[in-house]
Amino acid sequence: GDHSKKIVMSSTKSMTGHLLGAAGGIEAVFTTLAIRDQIAPPTINIFNQDPNCDLDYAANEAREMKIDHAISNSFGFGGTNGSILISKI
Repeated sequence: GDHSKKIVMSSTKSMTGHLLGAAGGIEAVFTTLAIRDQIAPPTINIFNQDPNCDLDYAANEAREMKIDHAISNSFGFGGTNGSILISKI
């Protein structure tokens, strides 16, 4: 909906590759640093974004912005999934 235009999504996996068992932990660290530093990390290598998908992926460059809450999702092999919400206090 319209609120999706106010949300920035990024994937640090585009820079690190899959870190297997360490992936969820390092993503939680990146998410915490994004909140601490108030910088959304980039999703690199997005050059031809689907025009029918109007999500903001912070394509190819980090962005300074107010970040009070962030969600990190991890999807593992065999259907093991987890999410964590991290908030600034």
